[in-house]
Amino acid sequence: MRNLRIASALVATLTTNLLAQEKTDDANIAKFRSEAVEHSQIMHTLHMLTDRYGPRMTGTPNHEAAAKWVVSEMTRWGMKNAHLEAWDFGRPGWLNDHAWAFITSPVKENLHFEVLAWTASTNGAIAGSTIQIERTPQGPEIPRSNNPGVGRGGRGGGPQHYGPTQEQIDEWAAANKDKIRGKFVMIGKAAVIPVDFNPPAKRRSDEEVRAQYEGGRGRGGRGSVPSDPRYLSNNKVEAIVDAMLVSAGALGKINDAARGGGLIFAQQDHNYDPSKTVPTIIVRNDDYGRIERLLADGEDVKVEMNIVNRIFPEGKTSYNVVGEIPGTDKAGEIVMLGGHLDSWHSGTGATDNAAGSSIMLEAARLIQALGLKPRRTIRVALWSGEEEGLLGSLAYVAQHFGTAENPKPEWYRLDAYFNIDSGTGRPRGAGIFGPPAAADVLRPVLVHFTDWGVFGASVTNSRATGGTDSTSFNNAGLPGVGFSQDPIEYGTMTHHSSLDTYERIIPDDVEKAAAVAAACVWHVANREEMVPRFSKEQMPAYVKPQ
Repeated sequence: MRNLRIASALVATLTTNLLAQEKTDDANIAKFRSEAVEHSQIMHTLHMLTDRYGPRMTGTPNHEAAAKWVVSEMTRWGMKNAHLEAWDFGRPGWLNDHAWAFITSPVKENLHFEVLAWTASTNGAIAGSTIQIERTPQGPEIPRSNNPGVGRGGRGGGPQHYGPTQEQIDEWAAANKDKIRGKFVMIGKAAVIPVDFNPPAKRRSDEEVRAQYEGGRGRGGRGSVPSDPRYLSNNKVEAIVDAMLVSAGALGKINDAARGGGLIFAQQDHNYDPSKTVPTIIVRNDDYGRIERLLADGEDVKVEMNIVNRIFPEGKTSYNVVGEIPGTDKAGEIVMLGGHLDSWHSGTGATDNAAGSSIMLEAARLIQALGLKPRRTIRVALWSGEEEGLLGSLAYVAQHFGTAENPKPEWYRLDAYFNIDSGTGRPRGAGIFGPPAAADVLRPVLVHFTDWGVFGASVTNSRATGGTDSTSFNNAGLPGVGFSQDPIEYGTMTHHSSLDTYERIIPDDVEKAAAVAAACVWHVANREEMVPRFSKEQMPAYVKPQ
């Protein structure tokens, strides 16, 4: 016990010394706190991005209109060089215009559903019987040592499996293709969603967060499920199933949302080509299970639906949004902050990620509204294509910075990039790509917000992409900073779901988040030295983005 007390005292002394060495602008940090709480404009920004311009799918007029509105707002606030930067999305935009679907026999009931993105329209009302076929084959379970399951949001949980072999999927297709002509196809049994008697906490305890940051090590990107050439990827299996449904003349496909509480999580068909798909909807687990049980009774379950989707060829070019607060004596060096502006289509993209975009816009507005002049240029960037695989931020990093192995001139001038993208929850700490000294830069700023539940900074050496746009910068060997947040309802209710709407935002949390972000950005923008980086010898090995 005596040794433990001595060790704790040494840690406390070292921490105090580090905080003393890193001077902070206490007066302006206090002003950020006050302005953020007393004169916030963040809920108006969130209203516009969700209610007026949501959903904001990459490649659609909705997203482009939202991006142009952001340019006009940054200009109105007095920021400079606000503009759109084009990048090649490489596929047309897609958006559902309207849709309806219902059971017509043996009962009459509306179906609750979302349309799967980048799937086909029905070209008028269509009707027919439903059929349920067995799920596609699975390969062996992925060893847990190769599948750590690191990530944000989602359910997590059970084991993951490799895909089937080509022979297995060919056998499956041959066994089912003659059954489905002129029918709506359900593949696999309804997921069994047990009642949750121990719902997850919406806030993390202070003790848990403190313990997380005492170690000082973060996680970086998720990486990807390890590949094995013997087994097909999920995207390949999806393409084979799509091709079978089209060639066999299926009317459409009905997917199980596989979530409780009536939630529907809708994303995309990875072909990104509606001509290679049949009309596809994702129905509530409750509706999928009802149809399954009626079919098991021997009933002929008939469905009618009408889906009108729109394709936007011009969406092959998408846009990131950029705006700046010019620097002074170190204007050639840049501190960036941002989040992704795009969303999925089932909600209005409030927690994912109008919240993060609005927090970072508000952080820049706080600095601008106080009339402050940073030493380094502060650049806001809001990305598109994040939901399809961090595409917008990866394109921007490649164009402007390159990588540690093949750097462009701007690579040496970017100080750090700050990112937030985990819902409405208040920040609890930050993780940065770099050596331990990089986190030492942030801790003295975050100390100013311990009364708001912010408790520390950690470092990561992972260059894997995944999860969010800060990992695009990590991947290039640049200091990407990601804020960790209270989960609230993000992974359990709002992430990519039909409930991702303005109503799920907690105003107090996002207002305070903007002050935390502003203080961190302001601090880094005015230090004498740039944030410490890995040296060439220390730099972790490059990881190809997935």
